[in-house]
Amino acid sequence: MSDAVIEWLLAADPAIRWQALRDLHGEAEPAVRREQGRVAIEGWGARLLELQDADGRWASGIYTPKWTSTTYTMLLLRSFGLPPGNPGALRACRVLLDTGFWRDGGINFYPRRYQRSETCISSMVLAVLSWFGFDDPRVDQLAAHVAAQQMADGGWNCRATPGYGGATHGSFHTTISALEALLEYQRFRPARAHAVRAAQERGREFLLVHRLFRSHRTGAVAKSAFTRFAFPPRWHYDVLRGLDYFRDCGAAWDERLSDALSLVEKRRAPDGRWALATGYPGKVFFELEACGPASRWNTLRALRVLHWSQNR
Repeated sequence: MSDAVIEWLLAADPAIRWQALRDLHGEAEPAVRREQGRVAIEGWGARLLELQDADGRWASGIYTPKWTSTTYTMLLLRSFGLPPGNPGALRACRVLLDTGFWRDGGINFYPRRYQRSETCISSMVLAVLSWFGFDDPRVDQLAAHVAAQQMADGGWNCRATPGYGGATHGSFHTTISALEALLEYQRFRPARAHAVRAAQERGREFLLVHRLFRSHRTGAVAKSAFTRFAFPPRWHYDVLRGLDYFRDCGAAWDERLSDALSLVEKRRAPDGRWALATGYPGKVFFELEACGPASRWNTLRALRVLHWSQNR
């Protein structure tokens, strides 16, 4: 791991710097927490908080416009590591839950159109509520709902429910959102997390059967977009996001991760950094990084995934 690359990461926005200190630099926890606290007062995190509407929303929207609505802004703030308990974030958590909580225990932002909650959105909101520590009994109902949407193959698919397409195979996109959300809930409510731990084990097996990006039937790459690393990922799956979940949950090593790790290694530039390969069209408040050049976000995530795999 190059000292020059680490220094480059440490010269970044606090959202990146605190994670580099924690995951790559081996900094003591008090120093990491001090740096994490800066996310709320300077850089990208502070800029987003300043753009929050008086009613707790962003862009006057709950799920649209993409990517400036409340849901996607809160997902981004979670990725930044804005500390749990932040007042602005908790205000937005209440807006999301009060607006979307549905009688089936999930999140439905479009009740005039659908009579069931949507699994991807339910997972996104659960991840946000759990990370920021929003203490409400509906969060527990939401976690139970997300876990209950798991399919027979161990994955999740927002199109599996009636009215959404009747899919019979798990989706990489929905599965990674559900896994990340259940992990956040497990940390938030450890005493109530037995069922979500079991669901995650089955969900990880779904990804492992596919070697994180391949067809389980033919071995071919399931979708070329899975091999291009994006940040922010929004609702999309890619190999780096999948590996970062395995790292984050402390999963046991499995040889079926090898193809995905080899792909990450292959994407490393000669200078030891990773580019931002792609993005997703839509409105943004401001650009974090341009596509093409070296990306601090992708470099941070790739290095910590490789560090985890090498120190298993």
